Amino acid sequence: MRALIPLCLLVPALALADAAPAEPFKPMAFLAGHCWKGSFPNQPLTDEHCFEWVYDGRFLRDRHVVHDDGHPDYQGETTYYWDAGAAQIQYLYIENQGGFSKGMVEPVADGLMFPPTSHVDNGQEKIYRSHWQRSGDDAYEAVSEFKTKDGWTVAWKVKMQRQD
Repeated sequence: MRALIPLCLLVPALALADAAPAEPFKPMAFLAGHCWKGSFPNQPLTDEHCFEWVYDGRFLRDRHVVHDDGHPDYQGETTYYWDAGAAQIQYLYIENQGGFSKGMVEPVADGLMFPPTSHVDNGQEKIYRSHWQRSGDDAYEAVSEFKTKDGWTVAWKVKMQRQD
């Protein structure tokens, strides 16, 4: 039994180590092993995302924090996974205020597309979509839009810069 204890302690460390991504995640591989940070235009807000492979590249984890002067941090975590039955990358997003989203990611020529999905928080649902457009190896622009009764409106555009 004592011989199993050190092995059990080692397994989590191995599971979080950087690994080569599974084939479907290759369009997202540029994110892994790095933190990315951006500022919201005309606001004292920053958003920082840190990505890491989980279980030898079978999943990708994104932990993010929105810092706002004078307010508690908004925190969230996304787990991206390959759904073989649907043949697509999907994700589950949860955040510290109790909200969540489930959706999919489509690799596109200039980055990643997040088709319309819903964010549910305290029984309220908002429909949103996002596009992350790459800008070289060390930056991307994240554009998120919300659906309104009049169509789509930009909620924010943030240029995310690699921090390491």
